[in-house]
Amino acid sequence: MTKGKGVSRRAVLGGMAAGAGLAATAAADTFQEIKARAAEGGPLKLKGRIRQAVCKWCYKMSTEDLAREAAKMGIQGVDLIEGPDWEIARKYGLVPTLVNGGHSIADGPINKANHAKFEAELYKRIDAAAAARVPNVIILSGNRRGMPDEEGAENCALFLGKVKARAEDKGVTLVLELLNSKVDHKDYMCDHTSWGVEVMKRVSSPRVKLLYDIYHMQIMEGDVIRTIKANIQYIGHFHTGGNPGRNEIDDTQELYYPPSCAPSPIRATPATWRTSLSPSATRWSRFGKRFCCAMCKKNSPRMNTDEHGYRRLHPCPSVFIRG
Repeated sequence: MTKGKGVSRRAVLGGMAAGAGLAATAAADTFQEIKARAAEGGPLKLKGRIRQAVCKWCYKMSTEDLAREAAKMGIQGVDLIEGPDWEIARKYGLVPTLVNGGHSIADGPINKANHAKFEAELYKRIDAAAAARVPNVIILSGNRRGMPDEEGAENCALFLGKVKARAEDKGVTLVLELLNSKVDHKDYMCDHTSWGVEVMKRVSSPRVKLLYDIYHMQIMEGDVIRTIKANIQYIGHFHTGGNPGRNEIDDTQELYYPPSCAPSPIRATPATWRTSLSPSATRWSRFGKRFCCAMCKKNSPRMNTDEHGYRRLHPCPSVFIRG
């Protein structure tokens, strides 16, 4: 460039570097503040804009202990506990937010041979969930085992099309979970958002949605925020966890969760269970349990929402949030 006209390339690059440095410093300050607050102890009170839940399988502790400690933090629900534990959660004012659909990750509705037995079992679980005011039942596609993705999508949509009326009548949402097939669940078919969305379009029901797991989809696809914004109408629930390692969603992980967790369409969705954290934590650590709350309080992190008006978020536990 000519001196005195416009801005030099060096100046532009210098400004970009300075801006990036300030952003990195701000992010580091945010996480340091969260860690400092976590170390102080005592319950952290949430704003209530995001209703959070913990995911039971993440912690090596009883449902009683988990529910009691979660309630102290202002968390309001528990993911993936079974019938006998529902009343334990409710004793502490927590909602059982998501229950198992009765089949495994490997064997799912993409196989027509499973449809009859799955249908009978799923009806029982939908009815039980409705009676206990549990809003979501999880569905898992199953493994490919050589099946083409198009055939699997057709079979899965066929099954969900059969059972959707029962879910609609009972006011329960079936959520088909997106998992990664690269690291954790080899050969799992519902491993890309586009596949899941195609199934949702074919089923076309307000009570059949996707469970968008941010950890899994970061591994498979990346581009998380854009994907969520483009497909929010098909998503009924969110799970979270840091990548790599499914760890707490802090500054050691490759996704910066505050913007990832609060795209405007997510916050605007009025009734969907949104977030549930599924890190590989095996203990309820002092920092771990407070980090989630601090993140939500300061940054309104991530989401989990469904037709019942809940969203979920979680950095260390799982979380649901009401839009």
